[in-house]
Amino acid sequence: MSVGTVDGDSEPTVEVSKAAADQAIALMDREGMDTDVGGLRLFVQQGGCAGLSYGMRFDNEPEPDDTVTVHHSLRVFVDPASINYIGGSRLEYEDGLQAAGFHVENPNIVSECGCGESFRT
Repeated sequence: MSVGTVDGDSEPTVEVSKAAADQAIALMDREGMDTDVGGLRLFVQQGGCAGLSYGMRFDNEPEPDDTVTVHHSLRVFVDPASINYIGGSRLEYEDGLQAAGFHVENPNIVSECGCGESFRT
């Protein structure tokens, strides 16, 4: 698989760091989810002071039109509308003194709100 594309296609995807994949898999295991079929859904929704915000949830299976990739054994599902906003991004997980959690590094952003929760492309 090429960086940022599905099986060498020109379709952009989201990359996932090992730390983010490990954390997501641990959370899925805690919820009793089958990580061989289910995965992490990344999406973009309307909201926040900049107009768009990221969303994440676990799904038991992908939708037929999803982009599905596997990173460090984590299946990632992205719907067609969201991939236009977050294609080429990287999902990271940070665990530090100031904060812990998932963070999307998105090269498509032209502006973010002050809290970093919403963005505009």
